[in-house]
Amino acid sequence: MDGGTALPMGSAAFLDQVQCFRGFGSATRAITQDGIPYLENEFWTSGQRKAHPLHEVSYRACFKPQLPEFFISRLSEPGSAVLDPFMGRGTTPLQAALMGRRPVGSDISPLSAMLAAPRLDPPDEGEIAARLREVPWETGVAGRQDLLAFYHPGTLAALCALRGWLLRRAAEGPLDRADAWIRMVALNRLTGHSPGFFSGRTLPPNQAVSVASQVRINLRLGVSPPERDVPALLLRKTRSLLRAGSPPPHPEAVFLTGPADRLAGLADASVALAVTSPPFLDVVDYAGDNWLRCWFAGVDAGAVPISIHRDVASWQGMVRSSLAGMARVVRPGGHIAFEVGEVRGGRVLLERLVWEAAAGLPLQRLAVMVNMQEFSKTANLWGVSNGTKGTNTNRIVVMRRI
Repeated sequence: MDGGTALPMGSAAFLDQVQCFRGFGSATRAITQDGIPYLENEFWTSGQRKAHPLHEVSYRACFKPQLPEFFISRLSEPGSAVLDPFMGRGTTPLQAALMGRRPVGSDISPLSAMLAAPRLDPPDEGEIAARLREVPWETGVAGRQDLLAFYHPGTLAALCALRGWLLRRAAEGPLDRADAWIRMVALNRLTGHSPGFFSGRTLPPNQAVSVASQVRINLRLGVSPPERDVPALLLRKTRSLLRAGSPPPHPEAVFLTGPADRLAGLADASVALAVTSPPFLDVVDYAGDNWLRCWFAGVDAGAVPISIHRDVASWQGMVRSSLAGMARVVRPGGHIAFEVGEVRGGRVLLERLVWEAAAGLPLQRLAVMVNMQEFSKTANLWGVSNGTKGTNTNRIVVMRRI
């Protein structure tokens, strides 16, 4: 489709499947806008919690596991490497592992590997329970008084005890899988809106508001944070994540911490497929959202070079450099599925910026897939009417490495 070059069978067969897809009863709508071929349909379920329970780790601006599953099943073979250079919580690497591929993930934030790696080789519940009994809970002191906006003094003391224990263990060398799992679950339970989290009532569990904002929430609701049983909640979440078992055997995972345009440590042409979604244009403050997780994990949030792209030119430049990095490691004939959503009420079409950014790179632009959703859970949580604001579609620019 791009440049008049004949498509290889892999790409041609994939596009044919997409054009003929009727998995949810509707036919794919094929249109061309400004020279860009679009394929619109509902390609995966809009239902929540339809994937493996190990995916149930909250993170801001993450896509559903069904998105990488759609591409992994069609554009890679068992044993091949599947990459996400903006992996966030690790949805793509985990789904790759569940499907017998080599999980490869990278992110500028060290939190990402902490959230992703433990779920590829999880310990059993008994091992976690035994390790939690080793934690010196009685030594905890609620040292940061500002965090009492989120936590009961007893809960904060327990969290400080656990944090100190994990930081001391990490200073001695890489955490074993029990400690790494406990840290991952704790990072996921720090704040939320239900009794399953360590905090009192706050916003949904994919971000932490500021201390000042949490004070205002407490005042508005007229509540103080209740005491939580930290070890019990860690075991409860462990049980939930492991209720469908561990991933099947798969090639060894590769996790990197660094920018998406470099991918240092990955060999040229070593990846079959990249499925990813970059930071959206001026929408998400990743550093601000994760300040509390950084505190618990001992990460200096200010030292993580995460940038917010507030203008189109800057965002498009980031996309082009990232695509160039992926083009180096994706093998000839391999594919990239590059997902973006809707911003600024649809006035800025990010997929077109991606399409333009790929021009001149060794990438054959195949089509833009638009996965249509009838609702957006995030929009509902924020009290936004669906169909007017919020992200109700996934827009995926599909490319082939020439």
